Amino acid sequence: MRKILYSLNRHGCLPLVVDQPATIGALPVAVAQAAGVTVGYLPGLAMRRIADLHPGEAKTDARDAFIIAEAARSVPHTLRSIQVADEQLGELTMLCGFDDDLAKQATATSNRIRGLLTQIHPALERVLGPRLDHPAVLDLLRTWPTLEALRHAGRRRIGNRLTKLAPRMGERLAADIITALDQQTVTVVGTNAATIVLPQLARMLADIRESRDTVFTKVETLVEAHPLHPVLTSLPVVRVRTAARILTEIVGKDFASAGHLVSYAGLAPVTWRSGTSIRGDHPSRKGNKILKRALFLSAFAALKDPPSRAYYDRKRAEGKRHNQAHIALARRRCDTLFAMLRDGTPYEPRPATAA
Repeated sequence: MRKILYSLNRHGCLPLVVDQPATIGALPVAVAQAAGVTVGYLPGLAMRRIADLHPGEAKTDARDAFIIAEAARSVPHTLRSIQVADEQLGELTMLCGFDDDLAKQATATSNRIRGLLTQIHPALERVLGPRLDHPAVLDLLRTWPTLEALRHAGRRRIGNRLTKLAPRMGERLAADIITALDQQTVTVVGTNAATIVLPQLARMLADIRESRDTVFTKVETLVEAHPLHPVLTSLPVVRVRTAARILTEIVGKDFASAGHLVSYAGLAPVTWRSGTSIRGDHPSRKGNKILKRALFLSAFAALKDPPSRAYYDRKRAEGKRHNQAHIALARRRCDTLFAMLRDGTPYEPRPATAA
């Protein structure tokens, strides 16, 4: 921060170019923006490609700073503008990042429980594994974490316990558990350790999901309070989490056209051609992976929407594979999203044409 203020006092208003606008770069960027300095962002991939054009293979802070400054001077078109983010988007960004971390932890913990059940009793895992998302199953694992405890509890007690949180499937699931327990008579080495591990994992998974619910409630409040909420949610199957990701990854950035937004999201195909022997278009592996995942999953959910399904079926009829048609649908929705954000208007489906 002192270097920024010193440069302002000595050289006047100079642009600040960074390759890390978040985490460790958030404070310098905030200081520069508060002082009225124009801040530019050089993406890491572009920075590494430009670094290959300079001699040497060292990776030091001084060399990186020189490369960033040289890129800002010689190829300013590679820079992206960083606008001042409002408090609402700042909170959304932090909460969405935390929610992503919680989702990864929940997946890892769920897989750990299923792996442990598969190790000691595969038949029981086939019954409980697919239902770990239900709080009744986690409560059951905390109450009777071992095979002997489940056998001793019996069908009636298990059914009564499950029915408290799962009225519809409690009795049926209890019967399936007893049936699964009877399918194995051999005790695997290490089963006794499950008495300690399973309750802890079940408690961790329940706490993680409770934390996700708390974060989701706050994210939902922020998204609904944003002026673009009616515009974004008018697009079919765009809900709170997708709208939050669109706000954090698109709003505040300048895109000249829909093609620029598609390229930024990594949905634009990459053409490979060499003479007459190598030809074809391939999915891009670059772009903003967070935004790409949100649009990709949103397009998959949009297959339930009749117009989107008709477009997907038309691409399939043209000979495209499922993944190609899926990406094509995601790109079309991205084009529509660009027009909606550019004009600030909600989505309006095209009227059905007469046969």
